[in-house]
Amino acid sequence: MAVRLNARSTLKHVLLGTLLSLSLGQFAHAAALQPLLVANQKSSIKVLLEVSGELKNVPYEIQFSEFPAASPLGEALNAGAVDIGGLGDAPYVFALGAGTPLKVVSITHAAGRYTTALLVNNNSPVKTVADLKGKRIVTGRGSIGHYLAIRALREAGLKTTDVQWVYLLPSESRILLNNGDADAWATWAPYTTIATQHDARPVATGEKLLTNHLYLAATSKAIAEKRAQLDDFVARIDRAYQWTNTHPDEYAAAQAKVTGLPLEVHLAIARDTKMDRVNINDSVIKGLQQTADIYQQEGILTRHVDVSQGFDASFNAVRTAAAAAAQQVAR
Repeated sequence: MAVRLNARSTLKHVLLGTLLSLSLGQFAHAAALQPLLVANQKSSIKVLLEVSGELKNVPYEIQFSEFPAASPLGEALNAGAVDIGGLGDAPYVFALGAGTPLKVVSITHAAGRYTTALLVNNNSPVKTVADLKGKRIVTGRGSIGHYLAIRALREAGLKTTDVQWVYLLPSESRILLNNGDADAWATWAPYTTIATQHDARPVATGEKLLTNHLYLAATSKAIAEKRAQLDDFVARIDRAYQWTNTHPDEYAAAQAKVTGLPLEVHLAIARDTKMDRVNINDSVIKGLQQTADIYQQEGILTRHVDVSQGFDASFNAVRTAAAAAAQQVAR
């Protein structure tokens, strides 16, 4: 047993030493590396990296910018104001539709019950999505909530013209649902969790209707000029998400400190959600193309968007190698 443990310890040190050498070689001119400009939604990425320890020993500067929702974040990417940011399926399609060259460099699958949901008040007479015919649905235009509502209506045999749409940010949307000015609210976590813990219930969720992929999208300019930073950054994100799977309580506590939401909200989300690394492949691209095609059919997108142009599969190898190295070190 002692021999086996010593061998394992030696292997760990060798792997760590090799990784360190590679890192030093890659970042030998760290002082010359430009800062990486990262877009945040309510500090999500920053908190994730901080609590998991992935903001330690970063050989370049990371500058975070805060955005209240995916739509303005996508606009910042399109304007080149940031290098990389996280978006769901539908918001990323909108960003691509704006015409600025963006590429998905990293994908994470978020598996959870209420990651995205179509909610009604507990006392609402609405029992199924079909009951929403002629009713008002509030959501963010082009958001993942908007897309979920469209998919749910189609599954129920309804058209989007069978309901009235109200487009608002989440904070305003909840007020409309609460005071009866909207009959349903299509939104995402943590808003889904907050609402269902109080006075709302889901009539549809994204568990089966959506891919539940989180995309990290970078500008083509950043990929060309900051590839070393991006290679390192996507590996840190992957490790951080894997860390949250085994440390949900710590992750929730860190989020609560930043958002100001009750700890139990973040605990419910963190304990219910599992994050998995996903490679860029034909299946992923096909799924996103369906989103784009549905938006075009609904007239929300005015032109065809070929989403295959919005992925950079060369990052698969970087992420796979980093994941393999992390597993070896952890053994």
